[in-house]
Amino acid sequence: MRVRFAFYGRVSTEDQQDPEASRNWQIARARALSERHGEIVAEFFDVGQSRSIPWKRRPQAALLLDALKNPQRGFEAMVIGEPQRAFYGNQYGLTFPVFVHYNVQLWVPEVGGMIDPDSEAHDLVMSVFGGMSKGERTRIKIRVRSAMAAQAQVEGRYLGGRPPYGYRVVNAGPHPNPAKAAEGKRLKRLDPDPVTTPVVQRIFHEYLMGAGIYALAQRLTSEGIPSPSAYDSDRNKHRCGLAWSKSAIRTILRNPRYTGYQVWNKQRKQESLIDVEDVALGHRTALAWNPREEWIFSDQQVHPALVNQEIFQEVQLRLGSQGPTSTGRTLRTQHHYALKGLMICAACGRRMQGNWNHGRAHYRCRFPNEYAVGNKIDHPLTVYVRENAVLDPLDTWLAQAFAPHRIEQSLAALEHAQPDDAPAVEAARRTIAECERKLARHRAALEAGADPALVVAWIHQVQQQRTVAEARLATLTSHHSTNRRISRDDIHAMVNTLGGLLNTLRHADPADKAEVYRELGVRLTYDHTEHTVLAETRPTSSVCVVFVSEGGLEPPPPL
Repeated sequence: MRVRFAFYGRVSTEDQQDPEASRNWQIARARALSERHGEIVAEFFDVGQSRSIPWKRRPQAALLLDALKNPQRGFEAMVIGEPQRAFYGNQYGLTFPVFVHYNVQLWVPEVGGMIDPDSEAHDLVMSVFGGMSKGERTRIKIRVRSAMAAQAQVEGRYLGGRPPYGYRVVNAGPHPNPAKAAEGKRLKRLDPDPVTTPVVQRIFHEYLMGAGIYALAQRLTSEGIPSPSAYDSDRNKHRCGLAWSKSAIRTILRNPRYTGYQVWNKQRKQESLIDVEDVALGHRTALAWNPREEWIFSDQQVHPALVNQEIFQEVQLRLGSQGPTSTGRTLRTQHHYALKGLMICAACGRRMQGNWNHGRAHYRCRFPNEYAVGNKIDHPLTVYVRENAVLDPLDTWLAQAFAPHRIEQSLAALEHAQPDDAPAVEAARRTIAECERKLARHRAALEAGADPALVVAWIHQVQQQRTVAEARLATLTSHHSTNRRISRDDIHAMVNTLGGLLNTLRHADPADKAEVYRELGVRLTYDHTEHTVLAETRPTSSVCVVFVSEGGLEPPPPL
């Protein structure tokens, strides 16, 4: 009996390989192993996925695992081109039992055929390959980091990234690696930017003369000098570039590269567990700052300095003297805000910050929050609203909205707001049924002598469509089971419970209030020109809306 195989392979950007070339040699090895026993009828190949990512988080590997659950999957075995590409660390031990459970064979070239689930030798060999894969990745990381550290410290080489504001990247000659030089690659170095260099020098000078960080940001903005993100917008598409920020001024003042020395290893890619209770989910990678003692400085000055060492050190001393410990101030006490994250500024649409002032909770919006004031923005410097001016009218309105005499209106609104997933579920089931009919026709065409390569491509496309539809159906049915449509009796009980609960809000702790407000989907929009708060609540959808006066007046009847 001819065996139908599914092929799995992987290539990542870390390998610096052409994905097509990598796929070709991996599937060639897989075919060399499987062609005497059958043919490859399905293909799953991940591009740009690190080997350290678990199978469930690799797109194509996840599709393969989902296909195993389907009795009509169209293949009885899976073949890989190289175990180090497929499995990393303990991934084999976590994945192979799934293949055994669904009675799908796993074929590996290094084993010479099918892996025997009961063979201790096979299990040991595959575990060794997983360890080798992890060791290879770790070895590459160590070599690359060691080489980059030496290049930064000994050679002072510019290793890429966005140039600091005040510098531009210029050509520094051919690459010392002959192969890279033959490809036309060249070294780069930092050179003063004639437009922004005077701005950097001015920031250092005026800060030493006593100007504060916020005052510097406001002054530069009011003079129309583009901020770093506005001046180099191509490299800062993630920033608005509206005005100079305090963080931009502080970053410039703390950057030692302005003294002419190259600095590397200020940040690192840090891997942390996604879920400590489920290690199999793997890690997430995020940039994190390294301690200053781990930064790598060049031994010599390697680019023109914008400020000398003496000025830079004086600036660092002043920056270090601004904290609360240096001035004898104590750190602020943490306060709880009942409306935390719920108050929106109508002028700019941003969330207002909690602010403790004169022993009371306030919410404020400073425009921009971390930025200096721009000339063309119609927004007050600071917008304030007192918490206690909003809480009593808000609690009164919520209690009224769910009061017994309004029970029918609340019932109708809540019942109408519940989503109906039935049409989407039916559409997903129709798609799966149509895919099954297409697969049956394709198999019949294959048995009738049609071109195998063409039919396999058709089958692969239909299988992907079916997998997407099955995933959609699973999501909808799971959502339906956990979020069933509530009957009017259930809603009636819920509203009665809410009515009793909301009547106790007036005397609740701020932290408890905040939790109740979030559960109710409360959203408050403060209009500083009218001194009113627009209050909305959406347990599942909008129930009603009311205007509340900041002055503490009783609210009008809910609309």
